[in-house]
Amino acid sequence: MSVPTANTGSGSTANSSAANASRATVASLKVGGRGRVVAVHGADEVTMRLLEMGITPGVELCLLGAAPLGDPVELELRGYRLSLRKAEAARVEIELP
Repeated sequence: MSVPTANTGSGSTANSSAANASRATVASLKVGGRGRVVAVHGADEVTMRLLEMGITPGVELCLLGAAPLGDPVELELRGYRLSLRKAEAARVEIELP
């Protein structure tokens, strides 16, 4: 099965350096930070699970909080809350507002 919305990181676009200026990963967001999903990196079952949970390109999300040691993090997207490990959150590239 192909994963058309996942970015495996093997390619780049001509405008990627300019576009990356306002991009980050969910793992780097501060509490209260918002962003719009640009890509979910990877081509494994974890990436598929993230996509199945609704973390797809174009979705807006907000970081609601983090555990005392910073892992996991709690997100709000699509009207529900979702907790992700920091390593999983690092796979989700977002565009900052």
